[in-house]
Amino acid sequence: MLAPEKKAVWNLLKTASSSLCGYVPGSFSSMPVFSDDAEPATNAEASGRTAHASASGGRADNFTNEAKSNPAPAESGRSGITLEDVAQKVASCSRCALSKKRTHTVPGMGVLHPAVLVIGEGPGAEEDAQGLPFVGPAGKLLDKMLEAISLSRDTNCYIANIVKCRPPNNRTPLPEEADACISFLEAQIHILKPNLILAAGRTAAQNLLKTTEALSHLRGTFRDYNGIPLLVTYHPSALLRDVSLKRPAWEDLKLFRAELLRLVPDYAKDFIKK
Repeated sequence: MLAPEKKAVWNLLKTASSSLCGYVPGSFSSMPVFSDDAEPATNAEASGRTAHASASGGRADNFTNEAKSNPAPAESGRSGITLEDVAQKVASCSRCALSKKRTHTVPGMGVLHPAVLVIGEGPGAEEDAQGLPFVGPAGKLLDKMLEAISLSRDTNCYIANIVKCRPPNNRTPLPEEADACISFLEAQIHILKPNLILAAGRTAAQNLLKTTEALSHLRGTFRDYNGIPLLVTYHPSALLRDVSLKRPAWEDLKLFRAELLRLVPDYAKDFIKK
Protein backbone atom coordinates (compact mmCIF):
# COMPACT_ATOMS: atom_id res chain seq x y z
CA MET A 1 0.00 0.00 0.00
CA LEU A 2 1.25 3.47 -0.84
CA ALA A 3 1.51 6.36 1.59
CA PRO A 4 -1.39 8.39 0.06
CA GLU A 5 -3.65 5.33 0.31
CA LYS A 6 -2.73 4.83 3.96
CA LYS A 7 -3.45 8.50 4.61
CA ALA A 8 -6.88 8.14 2.99
CA VAL A 9 -7.69 5.11 5.14
CA TRP A 10 -6.52 6.95 8.27
CA ASN A 11 -8.76 9.93 7.44
CA LEU A 12 -11.79 7.73 6.92
CA LEU A 13 -11.18 5.91 10.21
CA LYS A 14 -10.81 9.26 11.95
CA THR A 15 -14.10 10.46 10.46
CA ALA A 16 -15.90 7.27 11.47
CA SER A 17 -14.50 7.34 15.02
CA SER A 18 -15.35 11.03 15.41
CA SER A 19 -18.91 10.40 14.22
CA LEU A 20 -19.34 7.52 16.67
CA CYS A 21 -17.81 9.28 19.69
CA GLY A 22 -18.97 12.83 18.94
CA TYR A 23 -15.41 14.15 19.27
CA VAL A 24 -11.96 13.40 17.89
CA PRO A 25 -10.42 10.54 19.94
CA GLY A 26 -6.92 11.17 21.22
CA SER A 27 -5.49 8.42 19.01
CA PHE A 28 -6.39 10.60 15.99
CA SER A 29 -5.11 13.90 17.37
CA SER A 30 -2.14 13.98 15.01
CA MET A 31 -1.56 12.20 11.73
CA PRO A 32 1.38 9.78 11.65
CA VAL A 33 3.99 9.86 8.89
CA PHE A 34 3.12 7.21 6.35
CA SER A 35 5.56 5.49 4.00
CA ASP A 36 5.11 3.11 1.10
CA ASP A 37 5.18 -0.60 1.82
CA ALA A 38 7.22 -1.32 -1.30
CA GLU A 39 10.12 0.17 -3.23
CA PRO A 40 9.19 2.95 -5.67
CA ALA A 41 7.60 1.46 -8.77
CA THR A 42 9.38 1.42 -12.11
CA ASN A 43 7.96 3.49 -14.92
CA ALA A 44 6.30 0.41 -16.38
CA GLU A 45 4.73 -0.53 -13.05
CA ALA A 46 3.53 3.03 -12.51
CA SER A 47 1.97 3.09 -15.94
CA GLY A 48 0.26 -0.21 -15.23
CA ARG A 49 -1.11 1.08 -11.94
CA THR A 50 -2.41 4.24 -13.64
CA ALA A 51 -4.14 2.16 -16.28
CA HIS A 52 -5.71 -0.06 -13.58
CA ALA A 53 -6.95 2.97 -11.66
CA SER A 54 -8.51 4.39 -14.81
CA ALA A 55 -10.16 1.08 -15.61
CA SER A 56 -11.61 0.84 -12.10
CA GLY A 57 -13.12 4.30 -12.28
CA GLY A 58 -10.29 5.95 -10.34
CA ARG A 59 -11.35 4.37 -7.04
CA ALA A 60 -8.11 5.29 -5.28
CA ASP A 61 -8.59 8.97 -6.16
CA ASN A 62 -12.26 8.83 -5.19
CA PHE A 63 -11.27 7.24 -1.88
CA THR A 64 -8.92 10.12 -1.10
CA ASN A 65 -11.35 12.77 -2.28
CA GLU A 66 -14.11 11.33 -0.12
CA ALA A 67 -11.90 11.63 2.94
CA LYS A 68 -11.09 15.23 2.04
CA SER A 69 -14.73 16.16 1.46
CA ASN A 70 -15.84 14.60 4.76
CA PRO A 71 -13.29 15.79 7.30
CA ALA A 72 -13.52 14.80 10.94
CA PRO A 73 -15.03 17.41 13.25
CA ALA A 74 -12.51 19.78 14.80
CA GLU A 75 -11.23 18.96 18.27
CA SER A 76 -12.55 22.21 19.65
CA GLY A 77 -16.05 21.63 18.26
CA ARG A 78 -16.54 17.99 19.22
CA SER A 79 -19.76 18.16 17.14
CA GLY A 80 -21.28 19.97 20.13
CA ILE A 81 -21.55 16.78 22.20
CA THR A 82 -22.72 17.31 25.77
CA LEU A 83 -23.00 15.20 28.91
CA GLU A 84 -26.71 14.91 28.16
CA ASP A 85 -25.88 13.50 24.73
CA VAL A 86 -23.62 10.91 26.32
CA ALA A 87 -26.30 10.01 28.87
CA GLN A 88 -28.83 9.48 26.07
CA LYS A 89 -26.40 7.23 24.20
CA VAL A 90 -25.81 5.26 27.40
CA ALA A 91 -29.57 4.92 27.99
CA SER A 92 -30.10 3.36 24.57
CA CYS A 93 -26.94 1.24 24.60
CA SER A 94 -27.13 -2.52 24.00
CA ARG A 95 -23.47 -3.17 23.24
CA CYS A 96 -23.05 -5.86 25.90
CA ALA A 97 -25.10 -8.30 27.96
CA LEU A 98 -25.23 -5.96 30.97
CA SER A 99 -27.89 -3.92 29.17
CA LYS A 100 -30.38 -6.80 29.30
CA LYS A 101 -30.94 -6.86 33.06
CA ARG A 102 -30.39 -3.28 34.14
CA THR A 103 -33.05 -1.24 35.88
CA HIS A 104 -31.39 2.06 35.08
CA THR A 105 -28.21 3.10 33.35
CA VAL A 106 -25.81 5.09 35.53
CA PRO A 107 -23.94 7.61 33.36
CA GLY A 108 -22.54 9.73 36.20
CA MET A 109 -23.21 12.89 38.17
CA GLY A 110 -21.49 16.04 39.34
CA VAL A 111 -20.51 19.50 38.13
CA LEU A 112 -19.78 20.38 34.52
CA HIS A 113 -16.27 21.77 35.00
CA PRO A 114 -14.88 19.67 37.85
CA ALA A 115 -11.50 20.01 39.45
CA VAL A 116 -11.62 16.25 40.02
CA LEU A 117 -13.12 13.28 38.20
CA VAL A 118 -13.61 10.21 40.40
CA ILE A 119 -13.89 6.93 38.50
CA GLY A 120 -15.06 3.70 40.04
CA GLU A 121 -15.84 0.22 38.76
CA GLY A 122 -19.57 0.00 38.08
CA PRO A 123 -23.04 0.45 39.58
CA GLY A 124 -24.25 -1.66 42.50
CA ALA A 125 -27.79 -2.46 43.55
CA GLU A 126 -28.62 1.01 44.92
CA GLU A 127 -27.04 2.70 41.92
CA ASP A 128 -29.00 0.50 39.51
CA ALA A 129 -32.22 1.30 41.37
CA GLN A 130 -31.65 5.08 41.38
CA GLY A 131 -29.63 5.64 38.22
CA LEU A 132 -26.99 7.53 40.19
CA PRO A 133 -23.36 6.60 40.93
CA PHE A 134 -22.03 5.83 44.41
CA VAL A 135 -25.26 6.18 46.40
CA GLY A 136 -25.05 2.93 48.40
CA PRO A 137 -22.87 2.28 51.46
CA ALA A 138 -19.65 2.62 49.42
CA GLY A 139 -20.97 5.88 48.00
CA LYS A 140 -21.62 7.32 51.44
CA LEU A 141 -18.06 6.45 52.44
CA LEU A 142 -16.74 7.99 49.22
CA ASP A 143 -18.56 11.23 50.03
CA LYS A 144 -16.86 11.29 53.44
CA MET A 145 -13.46 10.60 51.87
CA LEU A 146 -13.92 13.43 49.40
CA GLU A 147 -15.24 15.77 52.06
CA ALA A 148 -12.07 15.19 54.07
CA ILE A 149 -10.11 16.93 51.31
CA SER A 150 -12.79 19.56 50.52
CA LEU A 151 -14.30 17.81 47.50
CA SER A 152 -17.95 17.23 46.72
CA ARG A 153 -20.02 16.05 43.78
CA ASP A 154 -22.13 19.18 44.34
CA THR A 155 -19.35 21.75 43.91
CA ASN A 156 -16.10 20.55 42.36
CA CYS A 157 -16.31 16.84 41.42
CA TYR A 158 -17.83 14.57 38.83
CA ILE A 159 -18.30 10.87 39.59
CA ALA A 160 -18.51 8.10 36.99
CA ASN A 161 -17.70 4.43 36.46
CA ILE A 162 -15.95 2.22 33.95
CA VAL A 163 -19.26 0.51 33.07
CA LYS A 164 -22.64 2.22 33.14
CA CYS A 165 -24.81 -0.84 33.90
CA ARG A 166 -24.74 -3.08 36.96
CA PRO A 167 -22.85 -6.38 36.59
CA PRO A 168 -24.81 -9.32 38.08
CA ASN A 169 -24.23 -9.76 41.81
CA ASN A 170 -21.83 -6.80 41.70
CA ARG A 171 -19.13 -8.93 40.07
CA THR A 172 -16.13 -7.33 38.37
CA PRO A 173 -16.98 -6.18 34.83
CA LEU A 174 -15.68 -8.55 32.16
CA PRO A 175 -13.04 -7.17 29.78
CA GLU A 176 -15.48 -7.19 26.87
CA GLU A 177 -18.04 -5.28 28.97
CA ALA A 178 -15.48 -2.64 29.92
CA ASP A 179 -14.30 -2.36 26.32
CA ALA A 180 -17.88 -1.93 25.08
CA CYS A 181 -18.51 0.90 27.56
CA ILE A 182 -15.19 2.75 27.70
CA SER A 183 -15.97 5.15 24.83
CA PHE A 184 -18.75 6.72 26.93
CA LEU A 185 -16.29 7.46 29.73
CA GLU A 186 -13.71 8.76 27.26
CA ALA A 187 -16.33 11.15 25.86
CA GLN A 188 -17.16 12.34 29.37
CA ILE A 189 -13.51 12.97 30.15
CA HIS A 190 -13.15 14.84 26.88
CA ILE A 191 -16.10 17.09 27.75
CA LEU A 192 -15.32 17.58 31.45
CA LYS A 193 -11.58 18.13 31.13
CA PRO A 194 -10.90 17.59 34.86
CA ASN A 195 -7.68 18.81 36.41
CA LEU A 196 -7.06 15.48 38.14
CA ILE A 197 -8.51 11.98 38.11
CA LEU A 198 -8.93 9.76 41.16
CA ALA A 199 -9.21 6.10 40.14
CA ALA A 200 -10.99 4.14 42.86
CA GLY A 201 -10.02 0.48 42.80
CA ARG A 202 -8.20 -2.03 40.63
CA THR A 203 -10.79 -2.24 37.85
CA ALA A 204 -10.85 1.50 37.26
CA ALA A 205 -7.07 1.80 37.41
CA GLN A 206 -6.31 -1.11 35.09
CA ASN A 207 -8.85 -0.07 32.47
CA LEU A 208 -7.80 3.57 32.44
CA LEU A 209 -4.07 2.84 32.39
CA LYS A 210 -4.34 -0.21 30.10
CA THR A 211 -2.32 -2.38 32.46
CA THR A 212 -2.57 -5.60 34.42
CA GLU A 213 -0.40 -4.36 37.29
CA ALA A 214 -1.64 -5.06 40.79
CA LEU A 215 -3.32 -2.27 42.73
CA SER A 216 -0.46 -2.29 45.24
CA HIS A 217 1.96 -1.36 42.44
CA LEU A 218 -0.30 1.29 40.94
CA ARG A 219 -0.84 3.28 44.13
CA GLY A 220 1.45 5.89 45.64
CA THR A 221 2.45 7.87 42.57
CA PHE A 222 0.72 9.96 39.95
CA ARG A 223 0.24 8.44 36.52
CA ASP A 224 -0.54 10.20 33.26
CA TYR A 225 -3.90 9.79 31.54
CA ASN A 226 -3.77 11.70 28.25
CA GLY A 227 -2.12 14.65 29.97
CA ILE A 228 -4.25 14.50 33.13
CA PRO A 229 -2.58 13.49 36.42
CA LEU A 230 -4.21 10.32 37.76
CA LEU A 231 -3.86 8.81 41.22
CA VAL A 232 -4.99 5.31 42.15
CA THR A 233 -6.49 4.50 45.53
CA TYR A 234 -8.66 1.82 47.09
CA HIS A 235 -12.32 1.51 46.20
CA PRO A 236 -14.54 2.51 49.14
CA SER A 237 -16.12 -0.95 49.16
CA ALA A 238 -12.68 -2.41 49.88
CA LEU A 239 -12.40 -0.12 52.91
CA LEU A 240 -15.76 -1.35 54.15
CA ARG A 241 -14.51 -4.93 53.93
CA ASP A 242 -11.09 -4.25 55.46
CA VAL A 243 -10.75 -1.28 57.81
CA SER A 244 -6.96 -1.68 57.87
CA LEU A 245 -6.92 -0.15 54.38
CA LYS A 246 -8.30 3.16 55.63
CA ARG A 247 -4.91 4.46 56.74
CA PRO A 248 -3.13 3.90 53.38
CA ALA A 249 -6.21 5.28 51.62
CA TRP A 250 -5.91 8.45 53.72
CA GLU A 251 -2.25 8.72 52.68
CA ASP A 252 -3.42 8.54 49.06
CA LEU A 253 -5.93 11.32 49.66
CA LYS A 254 -3.34 13.57 51.29
CA LEU A 255 -1.03 13.08 48.31
CA PHE A 256 -3.94 13.83 45.99
CA ARG A 257 -4.88 16.99 47.91
CA ALA A 258 -1.31 18.30 47.76
CA GLU A 259 -1.22 17.97 43.97
CA LEU A 260 -4.70 19.45 43.66
CA LEU A 261 -3.67 22.48 45.69
CA ARG A 262 -0.65 22.90 43.45
CA LEU A 263 -2.65 22.75 40.23
CA VAL A 264 -5.92 24.38 41.38
CA PRO A 265 -5.19 26.45 44.51
CA ASP A 266 -8.79 27.71 44.78
CA TYR A 267 -10.50 24.39 44.06
CA ALA A 268 -12.35 24.48 47.42
CA LYS A 269 -13.64 28.05 47.21
CA ASP A 270 -17.26 26.94 46.75
CA PHE A 271 -17.04 23.89 49.01
CA ILE A 272 -19.36 23.82 52.01
CA LYS A 273 -18.93 21.07 54.55
CA LYS A 274 -22.18 19.28 55.27
